[in-house]
Amino acid sequence: QVQLVESGGGLVQPGESLRLSCAASGSISNIFVMGWYRQAPGKQRELVASITSARSTNYADSVKGRFTISRDNAKNTVYLQMNSLKPEDTAVYYCNARPTLLWNGVYWGQGTQVTVSS
Repeated sequence: QVQLVESGGGLVQPGESLRLSCAASGSISNIFVMGWYRQAPGKQRELVASITSARSTNYADSVKGRFTISRDNAKNTVYLQMNSLKPEDTAVYYCNARPTLLWNGVYWGQGTQVTVSS
């Protein structure tokens, strides 16, 4: 059982930065993979970035060079540093966790709103 709590969303102007955090709690140790997804109005939910317990990372092409995902394995917390934000980054950002390689299930946070507007 895993609970995910996101924080750090808000309203910023284009070119500014935000850092999102997601803290995982429950009967877990080292989460296999954690990631960030986002969903804009009228669009499908898409993967933004993910990171494994070994700190292998993956990014959507649209955010490469601007966003950085990281994690603190001891705290089971994942971060998303978002720089050079663009209006098209506006979305609800969701934390995602797959606790173990041995189970195919995933957990989701409730989401945090990121709005990039001038």
